[in-house]
Amino acid sequence: MKSCVPLLKARDDTIFGSKAVGLGQAARGDLPLPPGVALSGQIVEAVASGDERAIKKVAKAVRPLPRPLAVRSSAVDEDGAEASFAGQHLTLLNVSSPEEVSEALREIWWSANSDSAITYRQRSGLFVRPSVGVVVQALLDPEVAGVMFTQNPINGADERLIEASWGLGEVVVAGRVIPDHFRVARSGEVLERTPGQKQVAVRTLPDGGTAEEKVAPELVERLCLDDDQLAELNGLADRCEEVYGPARDIEWAFAEGDLYLLQCRAVTRAGSSR
Repeated sequence: MKSCVPLLKARDDTIFGSKAVGLGQAARGDLPLPPGVALSGQIVEAVASGDERAIKKVAKAVRPLPRPLAVRSSAVDEDGAEASFAGQHLTLLNVSSPEEVSEALREIWWSANSDSAITYRQRSGLFVRPSVGVVVQALLDPEVAGVMFTQNPINGADERLIEASWGLGEVVVAGRVIPDHFRVARSGEVLERTPGQKQVAVRTLPDGGTAEEKVAPELVERLCLDDDQLAELNGLADRCEEVYGPARDIEWAFAEGDLYLLQCRAVTRAGSSR
C-alpha cells in the first residue's frame, strides 16, 4: 500500500480520508487545483511518533511541490455525509522546510486526538480514535478568495451564492469579516452584488506562517470581484457539478489572475456546511 501519492492517485478514503479523495476526484476531472500530495493516516501517525523512515519518506514526497505549502487534515470521516468535521482539526499554512512539514503532521495528529475532537466524534456517533490522513499542497498567495455554493443553501434557489474577501479565504470561512455577497444565475446573470466590511486580510509571511493585516480604507467596502471573475466562478461551479454532482460547497481563490479550486464538498446542512 502506497502511503504518499499525488492527489491524482488518492482514491481510497479509508486510507487517505475524504478530503484527499475529493481533491483526487477534482484532479482526475481536470479541475484547477494547486499541486499536492495525499498522505495516509498510517504514515501521519508514524511521523507523529518520530519514525525516521516515515519522516524521510514524507520529505521525499513533498520535495517537488512549490513552496510555501498548506498542510490540511483529511480524517476518514471528515467532510462525509455522517458529520461535517470542519474546524475539528488543524490546518497549517505557509510551511516550507521538511522539518516544518513533519511538525505540521505532528500537530495535526495531536489535534485529531485531542479531548475536544474525541468528544465531538463520540457525540457524532463516529469512531473515537480517528485515522488522520493529510493533504499537502502548494499554498497560494491570493488576491481574493472565498466560498461558493452552487445552489442557494438557504432557500434552494437554482443560483450561485458567493462570498469573497481580500487575501486568504480563512477570513471568510472563519467569519472574521463581513464578506462581499453575490448571487449569480446559472445563465451567468449577476442577480445581486452587496459589498461587505472587509477590514482585515490574512497574508503569508516571508519567514513562514500567516498574519492578519488591516485592509486599506478604500478597499474595505470595494467589491473584490468583477463581472469577469464572477463568470469564471460560475463556470467553475458548472464543472464541479459535472465532476461531483449537484449542490456543492466550494472554496476557491484567485492568485495571479488565475482561479483555483481549494475544496469541493456536498452541502451538509442549510446555510453552510462549516
